Amino acid sequence: MITLPRNPLKGTERRDPAARSRRRFARRQWLRRWLVWRYVIGSVLLVVLTVVGVWLVFFSTTLTVKHVDVQGESLLSRQRILAAAEVPMGGHLAQLDLGAIRTRVAGMAPVKHVDVSREWPDGVLIKVTERQPVAVVQIAGRYQAMDSAGVLFRSYVHPPTTMPRVVSPATVSSGALAEAARVIASLPSGLAARVDHVGVRGIDEVTLTMRGGATVIWGSDAQSSLKAEVLVRLLAHPAHTYDVSVPGQPVTSAR
Repeated sequence: MITLPRNPLKGTERRDPAARSRRRFARRQWLRRWLVWRYVIGSVLLVVLTVVGVWLVFFSTTLTVKHVDVQGESLLSRQRILAAAEVPMGGHLAQLDLGAIRTRVAGMAPVKHVDVSREWPDGVLIKVTERQPVAVVQIAGRYQAMDSAGVLFRSYVHPPTTMPRVVSPATVSSGALAEAARVIASLPSGLAARVDHVGVRGIDEVTLTMRGGATVIWGSDAQSSLKAEVLVRLLAHPAHTYDVSVPGQPVTSAR
């Protein structure tokens, strides 16, 4: 059996408290230096990353606009939306005024809602929601599509036969048109099929002209569902005029 010699210093250190103190002091000094250098190194890295980030965002061509994508278009063409958006190709992506782009696209009549976002690293995405027609409005001999808010947003050479027709003077307000749109939306399909057209002369002045020639005084869009129920019952008794503007007290007239 081989016996290894004992480390003479080990025993000495155990018997020498001063040596242990010197070693502990050396370790504490090393830790202090490391803590100081750790913050210095971290600060230097942060500065370097900040400088690189600023250079990439504001000076490099890496994060500049190279393409613009459009989604949701149907009535409008992609080219028309891009022309209205006026996105500066080659401009720095971080500096784009998305609000201005959104305002320009939203100014197009068929656009109901638009969202513009950055597509890192080099693109812009324009998402549009187009208005949906609920009726055709005839104003001064022209046919225009109207959405559920009463906004006119496109013209027709020949009006679609599948949508209700609204007849109105050229001076009618958008609020009155919106009211007519709400009345149309409230009509049951069976009743709507019997309506030739909806007339609107102003707020609370909505009338229906039935295919048989009878006139229905509707008034405002208030209680439209109840008015529709009352009218269905009244139509069982032929008359020239039906007044359901006050559905609790309907009036019919033979002349």
